[in-house]
Amino acid sequence: MASYLLSYDSDSEDERIIALIQHLKDEDDEVESERVPRSRIYIPRIREEAGENLWKDYFSDTPVFPPYKFKRRFRMRIELFLRISQGISKFDSHDTPEHFRFFRERFDAIGRPTFTIFQKMTSALCQLAYGTAADMFDEYLKMREQTSILCLDNFCKCIITLYKERYMRPPNAYDVQRLYSKHEEKHGFKGMLGSIDCMHCVTPKYLWYLKLK
Repeated sequence: MASYLLSYDSDSEDERIIALIQHLKDEDDEVESERVPRSRIYIPRIREEAGENLWKDYFSDTPVFPPYKFKRRFRMRIELFLRISQGISKFDSHDTPEHFRFFRERFDAIGRPTFTIFQKMTSALCQLAYGTAADMFDEYLKMREQTSILCLDNFCKCIITLYKERYMRPPNAYDVQRLYSKHEEKHGFKGMLGSIDCMHCVTPKYLWYLKLK
Protein backbone atom coordinates (compact mmCIF):
# COMPACT_ATOMS: atom_id res chain seq x y z
CA MET A 1 0.00 0.00 0.00
CA ALA A 2 2.76 2.45 0.91
CA SER A 3 4.68 1.62 -2.26
CA TYR A 4 1.53 2.22 -4.28
CA LEU A 5 1.04 5.66 -2.75
CA LEU A 6 4.65 6.62 -3.37
CA SER A 7 4.60 5.40 -6.95
CA TYR A 8 1.52 7.45 -7.79
CA ASP A 9 2.66 10.81 -9.05
CA SER A 10 -0.05 13.48 -9.06
CA ASP A 11 -0.38 17.02 -7.85
CA SER A 12 -4.10 16.65 -7.09
CA GLU A 13 -5.06 15.28 -3.67
CA ASP A 14 -8.53 14.39 -4.92
CA GLU A 15 -7.08 12.36 -7.76
CA ARG A 16 -4.84 10.48 -5.30
CA ILE A 17 -7.82 9.57 -3.12
CA ILE A 18 -9.94 8.47 -6.09
CA ALA A 19 -7.09 6.37 -7.46
CA LEU A 20 -6.51 4.77 -4.04
CA ILE A 21 -10.19 3.82 -3.68
CA GLN A 22 -10.21 2.32 -7.16
CA HIS A 23 -7.03 0.37 -6.41
CA LEU A 24 -8.54 -1.07 -3.20
CA LYS A 25 -11.73 -1.99 -5.04
CA ASP A 26 -9.77 -3.82 -7.75
CA GLU A 27 -7.86 -5.79 -5.10
CA ASP A 28 -11.10 -6.72 -3.31
CA ASP A 29 -12.67 -7.89 -6.58
CA GLU A 30 -9.64 -10.11 -7.23
CA VAL A 31 -9.90 -11.72 -3.78
CA GLU A 32 -13.66 -12.21 -4.16
CA SER A 33 -13.21 -13.96 -7.50
CA GLU A 34 -10.70 -16.40 -5.95
CA ARG A 35 -13.00 -17.43 -3.10
CA VAL A 36 -14.46 -20.91 -3.19
CA PRO A 37 -18.28 -20.82 -2.91
CA ARG A 38 -19.49 -22.41 0.33
CA SER A 39 -22.66 -24.35 0.84
CA ARG A 40 -25.16 -23.57 3.59
CA ILE A 41 -24.08 -24.77 7.03
CA TYR A 42 -26.47 -27.32 8.51
CA ILE A 43 -26.79 -27.40 12.29
CA PRO A 44 -28.40 -30.61 13.57
CA ARG A 45 -30.95 -29.53 16.18
CA ILE A 46 -32.64 -32.31 18.13
CA ARG A 47 -35.93 -30.52 18.76
CA GLU A 48 -37.71 -33.63 20.06
CA GLU A 49 -35.26 -33.95 22.94
CA ALA A 50 -35.56 -30.21 23.65
CA GLY A 51 -39.34 -30.55 23.84
CA GLU A 52 -39.05 -33.42 26.32
CA ASN A 53 -36.63 -31.44 28.47
CA LEU A 54 -38.96 -28.44 28.52
CA TRP A 55 -41.86 -30.68 29.57
CA LYS A 56 -39.83 -32.30 32.37
CA ASP A 57 -38.52 -28.95 33.60
CA TYR A 58 -41.87 -27.17 34.00
CA PHE A 59 -45.00 -29.10 32.92
CA SER A 60 -44.70 -32.69 34.19
CA ASP A 61 -46.36 -34.00 37.34
CA THR A 62 -43.02 -33.68 39.15
CA PRO A 63 -41.29 -30.74 37.41
CA VAL A 64 -37.63 -29.96 37.96
CA PHE A 65 -38.36 -26.30 38.70
CA PRO A 66 -41.13 -25.20 41.11
CA PRO A 67 -44.00 -22.90 40.05
CA TYR A 68 -42.38 -19.75 41.46
CA LYS A 69 -39.40 -20.33 39.18
CA PHE A 70 -41.77 -20.60 36.22
CA LYS A 71 -43.52 -17.37 37.17
CA ARG A 72 -40.23 -15.48 37.51
CA ARG A 73 -38.82 -16.72 34.21
CA PHE A 74 -41.99 -16.60 32.09
CA ARG A 75 -43.45 -13.50 33.81
CA MET A 76 -46.76 -15.33 34.35
CA ARG A 77 -48.23 -18.19 36.36
CA ILE A 78 -48.15 -21.65 34.84
CA GLU A 79 -51.96 -21.78 35.03
CA LEU A 80 -52.19 -18.74 32.74
CA PHE A 81 -49.68 -20.29 30.34
CA LEU A 82 -51.76 -23.47 30.11
CA ARG A 83 -54.97 -21.46 29.69
CA ILE A 84 -53.50 -19.56 26.72
CA SER A 85 -52.12 -22.75 25.17
CA GLN A 86 -55.54 -24.42 25.41
CA GLY A 87 -57.20 -21.36 23.89
CA ILE A 88 -54.82 -21.47 20.93
CA SER A 89 -54.92 -25.23 20.39
CA LYS A 90 -58.72 -25.54 20.73
CA PHE A 91 -59.60 -22.52 18.61
CA ASP A 92 -61.91 -23.68 15.85
CA SER A 93 -63.85 -21.78 13.26
CA HIS A 94 -65.15 -22.22 9.75
CA ASP A 95 -61.93 -20.73 8.38
CA THR A 96 -59.19 -21.11 11.00
CA PRO A 97 -56.50 -18.42 10.49
CA GLU A 98 -52.98 -19.48 9.61
CA HIS A 99 -51.51 -18.16 12.88
CA PHE A 100 -53.59 -20.71 14.82
CA ARG A 101 -52.66 -23.55 12.49
CA PHE A 102 -49.00 -22.62 13.05
CA PHE A 103 -49.20 -23.91 16.64
CA ARG A 104 -50.78 -27.25 15.80
CA GLU A 105 -48.90 -30.50 15.47
CA ARG A 106 -47.12 -30.78 12.15
CA PHE A 107 -44.52 -32.96 10.46
CA ASP A 108 -41.67 -31.91 8.23
CA ALA A 109 -40.72 -33.33 4.83
CA ILE A 110 -39.04 -36.42 6.32
CA GLY A 111 -41.82 -37.16 8.79
CA ARG A 112 -40.26 -35.67 11.94
CA PRO A 113 -42.67 -33.86 14.27
CA THR A 114 -42.14 -30.12 14.42
CA PHE A 115 -41.92 -28.05 17.60
CA THR A 116 -44.61 -28.49 20.24
CA ILE A 117 -46.94 -25.65 21.16
CA PHE A 118 -45.08 -25.33 24.48
CA GLN A 119 -41.76 -24.80 22.69
CA LYS A 120 -43.27 -22.21 20.35
CA MET A 121 -45.01 -20.33 23.17
CA THR A 122 -41.87 -20.42 25.30
CA SER A 123 -39.84 -18.86 22.50
CA ALA A 124 -42.43 -16.11 21.97
CA LEU A 125 -42.85 -15.33 25.68
CA CYS A 126 -39.11 -15.21 26.32
CA GLN A 127 -38.72 -12.66 23.54
CA LEU A 128 -41.59 -10.60 24.95
CA ALA A 129 -40.44 -10.89 28.56
CA TYR A 130 -36.75 -10.14 28.10
CA GLY A 131 -36.54 -8.31 24.77
CA THR A 132 -33.68 -10.58 23.69
CA ALA A 133 -32.55 -11.72 20.27
CA ALA A 134 -34.71 -14.30 18.55
CA ASP A 135 -32.06 -17.02 18.80
CA MET A 136 -31.12 -16.27 22.42
CA PHE A 137 -32.56 -19.60 23.61
CA ASP A 138 -31.43 -21.67 20.65
CA GLU A 139 -29.26 -23.84 22.92
CA TYR A 140 -32.24 -24.76 25.10
CA LEU A 141 -35.17 -24.85 22.67
CA LYS A 142 -33.12 -25.94 19.61
CA MET A 143 -34.92 -23.37 17.51
CA ARG A 144 -33.28 -21.23 14.87
CA GLU A 145 -33.79 -17.49 14.58
CA GLN A 146 -36.30 -17.45 11.72
CA THR A 147 -38.56 -19.99 13.44
CA SER A 148 -38.44 -17.98 16.68
CA ILE A 149 -39.49 -14.84 14.82
CA LEU A 150 -42.44 -16.74 13.33
CA CYS A 151 -43.39 -17.96 16.82
CA LEU A 152 -43.49 -14.41 18.15
CA ASP A 153 -45.44 -13.04 15.20
CA ASN A 154 -48.08 -15.78 15.21
CA PHE A 155 -48.38 -15.79 19.00
CA CYS A 156 -49.19 -12.07 19.08
CA LYS A 157 -51.80 -12.53 16.35
CA CYS A 158 -53.41 -15.36 18.31
CA ILE A 159 -53.54 -13.27 21.50
CA ILE A 160 -55.19 -10.39 19.65
CA THR A 161 -57.78 -12.71 18.09
CA LEU A 162 -58.59 -14.49 21.36
CA TYR A 163 -58.59 -11.66 23.88
CA LYS A 164 -59.04 -8.40 22.02
CA GLU A 165 -62.71 -7.95 22.82
CA ARG A 166 -62.34 -8.69 26.54
CA TYR A 167 -58.91 -7.49 27.60
CA MET A 168 -57.66 -5.09 24.93
CA ARG A 169 -60.51 -2.59 24.96
CA PRO A 170 -60.55 0.78 26.80
CA PRO A 171 -61.78 0.35 30.41
CA ASN A 172 -65.25 1.58 31.28
CA ALA A 173 -66.36 3.11 34.59
CA TYR A 174 -67.01 -0.31 36.14
CA ASP A 175 -63.53 -1.58 35.16
CA VAL A 176 -61.83 1.50 36.62
CA GLN A 177 -63.66 1.18 39.93
CA ARG A 178 -62.90 -2.53 40.12
CA LEU A 179 -59.19 -1.91 39.50
CA TYR A 180 -59.09 0.76 42.19
CA SER A 181 -60.80 -1.57 44.67
CA LYS A 182 -58.46 -4.49 43.89
CA HIS A 183 -55.41 -2.27 44.21
CA GLU A 184 -56.54 -0.85 47.55
CA GLU A 185 -57.40 -4.32 48.84
CA LYS A 186 -54.01 -5.77 47.91
CA HIS A 187 -51.69 -2.85 48.71
CA GLY A 188 -53.61 -1.02 51.42
CA PHE A 189 -53.69 2.37 49.71
CA LYS A 190 -55.29 3.92 46.68
CA GLY A 191 -53.13 3.71 43.59
CA MET A 192 -53.05 5.35 40.21
CA LEU A 193 -54.06 3.81 36.91
CA GLY A 194 -51.03 3.61 34.65
CA SER A 195 -48.50 3.29 37.47
CA ILE A 196 -47.26 -0.22 36.66
CA ASP A 197 -44.94 -0.67 39.64
CA CYS A 198 -47.11 1.29 42.13
CA MET A 199 -44.05 3.31 43.13
CA HIS A 200 -45.75 6.66 43.69
CA CYS A 201 -48.66 7.59 45.88
CA VAL A 202 -50.01 11.12 46.17
CA THR A 203 -50.52 11.77 49.90
CA PRO A 204 -52.40 14.74 51.45
CA LYS A 205 -49.07 16.06 52.77
CA TYR A 206 -47.62 16.07 49.27
CA LEU A 207 -50.71 17.82 47.89
CA TRP A 208 -50.31 20.51 50.56
CA TYR A 209 -46.68 20.93 49.50
CA LEU A 210 -47.73 21.37 45.87
CA LYS A 211 -50.19 24.09 46.85
CA LEU A 212 -47.38 26.01 48.54
CA LYS A 213 -45.34 25.91 45.36
